Amino acid sequence: MPLVQTRGAASAQGFGEFAQATAANYIEDVFSTYLYTGNGSTQTITNGIDLSTKGGLTWTKSRTTVDGHGLVDTARGGTNLLQSQSPGSDAALAATTFLTTGYDLGNAQGRLNGSGTNYVSWTFRKQPKFFDVVTYTGTGSNTTVAHSLGSVPGSIIVKRTDTTADWAVYHRSLANTQYLVLNTTAAAATGATWWNSTTPTSAVFSLGTDASVNASGGTYIAYVFAHDAGGFGLTGTDNVISCGSFTTDGSGSCNVNLGYEPQWMISKSSTVAVPWEMGDRMRGWTSDNGSNTNALYANYSYAEGAADSYLKLTSTGFSSTNQLQVSATYIYIAIRRGPMKVPTLGTSVFGLSARSGTGANATVTGGQIADAVIVKNRGSAVASLFSSRSTGELGTGYLVTSSTAAEAIAGVTILQANPWDVMDGVKVGTTSTITNASANTFINYLFRRAPSFFDEVCYTGTGVASQTFSHNLGVVPELVLIKRRSAGSGQDMNWPVAVKGSGANAYFSVPGAGGALNLTGAFGLVDPWVNNFGTGLAINSSTVEPRYVTWGSPGGFESGQTYVAYLFATCAGVSKVGSYTGTGATQTIDCGFGASGSRFVLIKRTDSTGDWYVWDSARGMISGTDPSLLLNSTAAEVNANSVYAISTGFQIVSTAADINASAGTYIFLSVA
Repeated sequence: MPLVQTRGAASAQGFGEFAQATAANYIEDVFSTYLYTGNGSTQTITNGIDLSTKGGLTWTKSRTTVDGHGLVDTARGGTNLLQSQSPGSDAALAATTFLTTGYDLGNAQGRLNGSGTNYVSWTFRKQPKFFDVVTYTGTGSNTTVAHSLGSVPGSIIVKRTDTTADWAVYHRSLANTQYLVLNTTAAAATGATWWNSTTPTSAVFSLGTDASVNASGGTYIAYVFAHDAGGFGLTGTDNVISCGSFTTDGSGSCNVNLGYEPQWMISKSSTVAVPWEMGDRMRGWTSDNGSNTNALYANYSYAEGAADSYLKLTSTGFSSTNQLQVSATYIYIAIRRGPMKVPTLGTSVFGLSARSGTGANATVTGGQIADAVIVKNRGSAVASLFSSRSTGELGTGYLVTSSTAAEAIAGVTILQANPWDVMDGVKVGTTSTITNASANTFINYLFRRAPSFFDEVCYTGTGVASQTFSHNLGVVPELVLIKRRSAGSGQDMNWPVAVKGSGANAYFSVPGAGGALNLTGAFGLVDPWVNNFGTGLAINSSTVEPRYVTWGSPGGFESGQTYVAYLFATCAGVSKVGSYTGTGATQTIDCGFGASGSRFVLIKRTDSTGDWYVWDSARGMISGTDPSLLLNSTAAEVNANSVYAISTGFQIVSTAADINASAGTYIFLSVA
């Protein structure tokens, strides 16, 4: 069945401290994955979800201990807990208090807040065309139950709460005479007495007489999920939840197009007895296939890591290669990745930290959820590390900005295992001079993916003359960096770059000796990606199309090879991608930042050789203290009185040829 493809750009609305009030709905307002460590006492989970006035469900699972799931909802109240792996009835719970920004865990809740135990909490807020929570009392005869989803449900999970009973699952991809059981691995079964052989409507769902769903006098809870119902984004037409199915081929592979990148999913084969697998981006669901994701299972109490997921993310859905059951049908519930709102504050999507190495495991914070990081040793000749949530096993893959080397998987001295499973920043390792050696100083740049600001895409080359990959930036990218992740040799291993220039012009890396991120050469108006931004196939608001050029071998799309693309754009008050002409004298670059000024500046000369210079406010962008680093070099920082932060952007005071030679041309990226 075809799925409606949606994009973030058309639906974007500001987020941050000064975001406008709006009636539009966004996924970040109704769903959250939150990671925390239990303290054995009271604890507030601040995830930005209004459960107090809107209602909803919290679904919690211990990651580090063998313990059952904990489902608590506003309809049954904060003192009642159900476990998805168990047919048992409601269990008593120290009171959970529902808040407008999350919820409070009651004192010493063992299953949800054990001291020193790591947890994941998924929160679903009630919202038309997304999710509803319904309680009812069984009649023992065929009946209907009203819901407030405002659309035809895609899936319904029902649990009897007054006594032992299996969890019943309806899914739109099955016949209305079929059901699945959440607390078992069983394939779909047929039973006309479960859903009364009747498909739900936008107002009600139907029940037969089976005691699992409708015993006379029994009490029940139903969790109701929408399917591709729109209702989100600025225009109210974007989909954020899909309840679909797919069938694997003869090798156990699949490729599913949702029209968006998911952040959470539960899946189960309806034809084969396998577990209910649950994955999310925060815990390490990446773009790599197999043995890379710490799976949890709705029907098991296993700790995380007892088994691995074999699904991988794509920019438009998910896929798997030779890893699933052969020729099997699977059903799923998938939720779109956020944020959908365009940022209004640089601090909500970009963080930086100048710090001293500790020689022990540490979390580098930036004030926001991070999806990518650049780390550079400031005082030593050590390479810059570029790592992102989507790459490598559990996000431990890293590249070197000054090198042609393939992606490496970080050892525990460089990045900790699953380095992105924190709510703020990234976890670095112990003794590496790249990230955290004692007596060394470092700078960290942390980027969050957000519409109009930054996106990252992992893709595999096809080897055709041109290849298009989709992105979720929502606007035309103005700075694109691509790096081959898999092993190779020669010019293919450089970092090709494209930057939108003025008018119809664009700057591109010249093959071999040109302005790739790891090189110093000039850029040119060559045509490896087609000299076109926004109006043609090459680079537009939803796709990038690197074209074949003779570099000795293909660049950006060699068949079977893996790549990552980092995309940046101008976002009002947050970031600016631009160009300027050198004057040989002090000049001001207005980025439109109001009073905030630049906190990060990247500059590269395009008409001649020049390094990739970086300045930032954490190390200093004021007179006498404005040290620069080079992304294309391992060199330590140098203080040279070059670039200062001013209220609207930055000021160039140097006459150095690399950043301000008279009549020289330059490109820059600046973040407020």
